[in-house]
Amino acid sequence: MKSHTEYLSFNTDEKIQFVRITEDVEKVVEKSGVKEGFVLVNPMHITAAVIVNDNEGGIIQDYIATLQRLVPYDAEYKHNVGEDNAAAHIWRQLMAHQVVLPITNGKLDFGPWEQVFYCEFDGGRRKRVLVKVLGE
Repeated sequence: MKSHTEYLSFNTDEKIQFVRITEDVEKVVEKSGVKEGFVLVNPMHITAAVIVNDNEGGIIQDYIATLQRLVPYDAEYKHNVGEDNAAAHIWRQLMAHQVVLPITNGKLDFGPWEQVFYCEFDGGRRKRVLVKVLGE
């Protein structure tokens, strides 16, 4: 079995931001040479998530509105001593923090609208994403 690991690095500009990273993950898969297997995409930050969904601005706004309704960012939290990011920690858990994606014939095996997103919930600084490919 082959194993290939890379780290994506980029800056987020906003406190809450969805960054489409599909092409970056595809490049790592291609570079790995794996034809059949899986790729793990992990945000490496406790206040961020990686998801797969449609690349449509309305759904991203809906996610943020729903998270804000369920866990308001400006509410009082015991964690918010020195930092104000308790909601970001909870949002990460609600969104699921990482994804495992299938690779078939050397390509991500997606449905027609699926895209990979890094979801930042406490941003405005340098970020890293682990991309680990396993397979044959």
